[in-house]
Amino acid sequence: MEAENLKEILFYSLEKSIKTYRQFAQRQLVENGFNITIDQWLVLKALSDGPHQTQHQIAELVFKDYASVTRIIELLVEKQYLVRTIHANDRRRFNLTLTENAVRLLEAMQPVIEKNRSTALKGINEQHASQFQHILNLIINNCQS
Repeated sequence: MEAENLKEILFYSLEKSIKTYRQFAQRQLVENGFNITIDQWLVLKALSDGPHQTQHQIAELVFKDYASVTRIIELLVEKQYLVRTIHANDRRRFNLTLTENAVRLLEAMQPVIEKNRSTALKGINEQHASQFQHILNLIINNCQS
């Protein structure tokens, strides 16, 4: 049996495409004057989409471990994009609230985010994107069952 070439493995290409996109997107943020990382944006976006999520839920949603999310949240608090307060019923938990600065930042970043996506998806029509999403969901389901 002949060994396969790393570059011919589907999951290698998938991982490379994700890493390449993240590097590209981060460069675009910096070039457009945003002092925020992709991971910080993901946490802000997760909180924007679901304001009452716990830190564990956010970590799961953005594919980061709890400690990494804790560090990201600390940086976002320092940058005055998040306010962290003690949870009323559970003193071990925090409430995380987006500041007005964060809301304005997310709004200002949205055109850059959309342009990044359209650049990455150039030449991929809606039907191909839909099929790709379907295939990715199949892979996810196969690995979770």
